Amino acid sequence: MFLYLKLFYVFFKVGLFSFGGGYAMLPLIYQEVQTLNLMPAKEFSNVVGLSQVTPGPIAVNAATYVGFQSAGFWGALIATLGVSLPCFILILMIEAFMNRFQTNSVVQGVLAGIRPATVGLIFSAAVFFGQTSLFGPKLFSSELFIHPLSQIHLPALAIFVMTIIANRKWHLDPILLTVLAGIAGALIL
Repeated sequence: MFLYLKLFYVFFKVGLFSFGGGYAMLPLIYQEVQTLNLMPAKEFSNVVGLSQVTPGPIAVNAATYVGFQSAGFWGALIATLGVSLPCFILILMIEAFMNRFQTNSVVQGVLAGIRPATVGLIFSAAVFFGQTSLFGPKLFSSELFIHPLSQIHLPALAIFVMTIIANRKWHLDPILLTVLAGIAGALIL
């Protein structure tokens, strides 16, 4: 019972205090997962990869997976409710008062402050995933800090670079890129 309450509390807090969507929520989810010792960094990186290829919001999928790994079906349900409920409540409240606050300078100031913080959190998530996917199991090795370029996993780097090129130059659909990267990973990693 205590684990269920802890899962709900942790993911309710994540849902309540994370702005900017799934990628911005991931650093907070990761921090909470590490604080509770629910899974190692490499497994969390895999959770995010799975969350990207399954339907639904990344943060909800990640919460569901972490909850399931921690406490089975009920843990998944409780973590999913915990991360989703704050957004539902806040949207109902915002909608009720939107016209009144739309031109409020304080509200506009708060939103202006949240935007760069959201970009910072998304960048933080990108750095984490870059480390865990490009450096693999040697992520926390002391050698990584001494000789970082020698620790790069070259096939993963090739997939990373080709994905950026295909997206920026040819504007390929992100779903197609994800599927192609998954196939490439299965073949060469």
